Amino acid sequence: MSATTRRLTTAQALVRFLSAQYTERDGVRRRLIAGTWGIFGHGNVAGIGQALVEHRDVMPYHQGRNEQAMVHAAVGHARQLNRLSAQAVTTSIGPGATNLVTGAALATINRLPVLLLPGDYFASRVADPLLQQLEHPVEADVSVNDTLRPVSRYFDRVTRPEALIPSALNAVRVLADPAETGAVTLALPQDVQAEAYDWPEEFFAERVWSVRRPAPDPVELTAAAAAVRAARRPLVVAGGGVHHSEAEEALRAFVDATGVPVASTQTGKGSLRHDHPADLGGIGHTGTAVSNALARTADLVIGVGTRYSDFTTASGTLFQHPDVRFLNLNITGFDAHKLAARTLVCDARTGLEQLTEALAGHRVPEPYEAEYRAGKERWEQVVEAAYRADDDAAVPTQTQVLGALDAVVGDEDVVINAAGSLPGDLHKLWRSRSPRQYHLEYGYSCMGYEIPASLGVQQAAPGTPVWALVGDGTYLMMPTEIVTAVQEGLPVNMVLIQNHGYASIGGLSEETGGERFGTAYRHRAADGGFTGAPLPVDLAANAASLGMDVLRAKTVRELRDALAEARASDRPTCVYVETDPTPTAPPAEAWWDVPVAEVASREAAVRARERYDSQVAGRRRHL
Repeated sequence: MSATTRRLTTAQALVRFLSAQYTERDGVRRRLIAGTWGIFGHGNVAGIGQALVEHRDVMPYHQGRNEQAMVHAAVGHARQLNRLSAQAVTTSIGPGATNLVTGAALATINRLPVLLLPGDYFASRVADPLLQQLEHPVEADVSVNDTLRPVSRYFDRVTRPEALIPSALNAVRVLADPAETGAVTLALPQDVQAEAYDWPEEFFAERVWSVRRPAPDPVELTAAAAAVRAARRPLVVAGGGVHHSEAEEALRAFVDATGVPVASTQTGKGSLRHDHPADLGGIGHTGTAVSNALARTADLVIGVGTRYSDFTTASGTLFQHPDVRFLNLNITGFDAHKLAARTLVCDARTGLEQLTEALAGHRVPEPYEAEYRAGKERWEQVVEAAYRADDDAAVPTQTQVLGALDAVVGDEDVVINAAGSLPGDLHKLWRSRSPRQYHLEYGYSCMGYEIPASLGVQQAAPGTPVWALVGDGTYLMMPTEIVTAVQEGLPVNMVLIQNHGYASIGGLSEETGGERFGTAYRHRAADGGFTGAPLPVDLAANAASLGMDVLRAKTVRELRDALAEARASDRPTCVYVETDPTPTAPPAEAWWDVPVAEVASREAAVRARERYDSQVAGRRRHL
């Protein structure tokens, strides 16, 4: 081997290359690929697996139990670190690879970086078909990894060692790009993984990828400032881009200078601290009454780092002012142009800072400011009522569980949730005290996300109390990474709420004419229905069997004590509570479009369709 090359296998070269990649923003440098999650099979054990052993001095390895869960853990890590650091996930071919698809979709939809390294068939085709290979009758180059193409921001199948050089460089370019990031897939044929090659030393040199803060175009900035000055009832919709850009202080400075109030999406919540007078809480179908009332009368909606999901827009029915216009500040042009908006295609922090400067001396009318502050005070009384427990010996409701947790957590704690009825309650009621406290995955609303994500967050922020909030339905989807938490010594906390079924979908089923069919965990009756008896399933015992310390709470008082004990523990701890199913959360303040059967014989569906037709009539296309 010459002085300018190094002979390594393809897998070894990839691990060495990844270990030398860094991001830098605002003078802060982070390792781009902080570690690799892996479950090994014949498609990666002798390639990437051997490389991780060979180079374990430069690449930390984490053992997972489920491939989808490993991606969730990596996504939690990336989000906690504002997308400046990511993790890799390696799997075998076959089911190990296809199990990545859900996690990849979640990452890409949420604009969060994760590197996927699934094994693939023999590039040489000497073993054909091999175990777990998908044989396509007319496209021999197709493998199951092609299912990852539509959910990846970058995809390549590395069929020769030297092809890794441009592919790896493109992969990390996308991972570090704030406008393009998401899941990145490098499919690795197992024979190529093990093949040796003389690699140029330059390939392993340390590279620093600058995470840009592009400034707004001056013409767009002038037009944006004019639009804000002309508005009488402007409203900011803060999305996840505020957090990704670390623009919270810039947003607060904008609000303090102009008086424009802020409503937040699920990923944007916490952009302002909950007790800021201009923070109105969540917006949309799961939003607060004050946010949605102002949204209906806003004449200018200023979207900052949001992709305007249907929950945010109430399926196109929320923004009802006859002359409403949109101004979107987003680093991604694709999102900035939504709703026929004026655009500021730029970094959120840079854009807000320059917009604030351009608006020097401008402030919203005093009556408008007084109006939203009064609405905020009224909503705070709603929150207090939902949290309050007048009888400490009573079985807690779900909102009282949140109230008890609110009383225990500190500003630095991270609360994680993704699916079920909890996202709605949290979006309306949770009092976010810091930018990273509220961790809701609602772009894909993936059941099973919470527990593995808590591992990634804990790895990204050691010493931070991390809470995974899960219902019984979500818990049964993916409890496997409890074992990983125990193995890795990650003292995550889980609040496991038992309400005997899919509570959120049960309510939606009832509202849309489905009569809660198939949403409860009950014994099946002879007629195909369900009896009233819950299943004899002990989820707390299951969590204990997987290695968690378990605290059972039957009353409000016991719940408070258990939460405090869990927060003080240095072990993975579960607080298990069976809740009173009586609804105590405020009702939805905005609609969500779930199409209802146009014709039906059952009365419940007929009435649901009548309600649906009355709601859908309010939809607008903003052009």
